[in-house]
Amino acid sequence: MNTNLLLVKNVLKYTFGLVPIVAGLDKFTNLLTNWSQYISEGFAGMLPLEPSTFMMVVGVIEVVAGILVFTKTKIGAYVVSAWLVAIALTLIASWSYVDVAVRDLVMAIAAFSLAKLSESSSDQVGN
Repeated sequence: MNTNLLLVKNVLKYTFGLVPIVAGLDKFTNLLTNWSQYISEGFAGMLPLEPSTFMMVVGVIEVVAGILVFTKTKIGAYVVSAWLVAIALTLIASWSYVDVAVRDLVMAIAAFSLAKLSESSSDQVGN
């Protein structure tokens, strides 16, 4: 893999490894934001648990996804991409935080790009 592609792959790998881990851990502290605000009232009413508890479950999933990007990059990048699309669709469906939904869709494309880069380079650089 040429040097520029390797640099791009590594930047994306660290981005989509670290960001989900940080965001996932923050679901327990709410230092960055109050994550429960992103749950629509209708969806919150359907949850069998408190929105803050639900967000902690989400946090665990995000931490695992970030670790997966570091350990099994191709699979982890697909997981993160799908997760970001799911979040964006949820926000679009409730028509709240549409700006965040658009940002998450762009990030999903970048995570998908990491997965594709990892597919084409797995024999040359490792997963």
